[in-house]
Amino acid sequence: MFLRQIADPHLAQYAYIIGCQRSGEAVVVDPERDIQRYRDIAAQEGLKITAVAETHIHADFVSGAREFAAADPGIKLYLSAEGGPNWQSEWAKDLPGLHLLHDGDSFHIGNIELKAVHTPGHTPEHMVYLVTDHGGGANEPIALLSGDFLFVGDAGRPDLLEQAAGLENTQEPGARALYHSLRKVSELPCHVQVLPAHGAGSACGKALGSVPNSTFGYEEKFNPALKIALHEGEDAFVKFILSGQPEPPPYFANMKHVNKVGPAVLGTLPAPRETSVAEITPRLAEPGFVVLDTRPREAFLAGHLKGSLFTPPEKFSDFAGSYLTPDQEIVVIAKDPQEAEGFIHQLVRIGFDKIVGFLPAAAVSAAGSDVIHATPHITFLEAAPYLANGDQPLDVRKATEFSAGHLRGAKNIAHTRLLPGLADVPREKPLLVSCQSGMRATGACAFLERHGIPATCILDKFENAPADLLGA
Repeated sequence: MFLRQIADPHLAQYAYIIGCQRSGEAVVVDPERDIQRYRDIAAQEGLKITAVAETHIHADFVSGAREFAAADPGIKLYLSAEGGPNWQSEWAKDLPGLHLLHDGDSFHIGNIELKAVHTPGHTPEHMVYLVTDHGGGANEPIALLSGDFLFVGDAGRPDLLEQAAGLENTQEPGARALYHSLRKVSELPCHVQVLPAHGAGSACGKALGSVPNSTFGYEEKFNPALKIALHEGEDAFVKFILSGQPEPPPYFANMKHVNKVGPAVLGTLPAPRETSVAEITPRLAEPGFVVLDTRPREAFLAGHLKGSLFTPPEKFSDFAGSYLTPDQEIVVIAKDPQEAEGFIHQLVRIGFDKIVGFLPAAAVSAAGSDVIHATPHITFLEAAPYLANGDQPLDVRKATEFSAGHLRGAKNIAHTRLLPGLADVPREKPLLVSCQSGMRATGACAFLERHGIPATCILDKFENAPADLLGA
């Protein structure tokens, strides 16, 4: 048996290729949209991808299942039949290769069996797959492809349908369903590997581990969510799993819809076309056109093209997914075409396809002052006069960070919720925007300024905030 985890560090997402080396077949589970890399890995091992399986309808990236089906009409698709009619992949319903799986159904890739287990909670249709290598003589599973159900150190959050997709009154029933799903797998052998769809950095949980895989026995001993589900009762689990979850970015709601009805087929990824300041200047004020600036934050604050958004390389998907809408046309500022291509890959993985081209970073410093805007920024030690003058502090950290300490009188809107919460942003007084390090505050200030809301950025670590400026 061949098994390979393919990691996307930008989205903290894991896909899996499982192949039978005797038959030469392979299945890819939970692939992202740019599918050639999976084919390349399989080919290097002498395998051909003949099937695609999904654990659920994803909210945090565009699935590659439709891309595979469009490229090869004969490919087999293994998708969940559970959860009811509203939780089916509509795009796949008439495809000849579709196989809808119910709880307990199995399929084979050569001598390898994948058994579907319905585990609702994160979503109603969620499936996990138990993998058994019969060709190797095994009669017990070696691995659990756990999707967004069970992570290393955590369990899948059941509140996303309500918090991201706006489906009211779903998070508590989801949490109770998740409790019963965790108990459903409680008899798994301790040696079974847990292979999740996400790791640390994903917004699909609150305490995901950085270790890419685990075993069920280890998680049973040390995973807080699983331990509570198995030993402390349903109400205790519901309270635990719903508390402290991070605020999801707004693109999650669009991803859920896109993956249900079917994403556009790319065929090939957009190629970055070099553009110029002169070419894009007439469009800078258009709501439907946006420049993503990936330069260092100090350079961005000192001067950027008017209306552009700050999207640092280390948080590119997070910031782009928080501030963009799918209808906007995009220009990416990058050092060179190769770097631009990497950013374009990240954009299409989260559903932003209207990429006009890229602008070399050096072109910004050579732009005329008439198209450049500088964002005022200070340190926490310089904040007192601003607060005394009546400036409104806006804290764009997560609610859990905010509750641990914040500036006196601050309003909290997480940076991931500024787009849907724009109407709640105070506008009566000048804004003083802060976060934990200044990174999210820089991105938030750029977004606010794009919408005509002046803001001063606190470019500083929160630990430097004087005690006499803090509030309860």
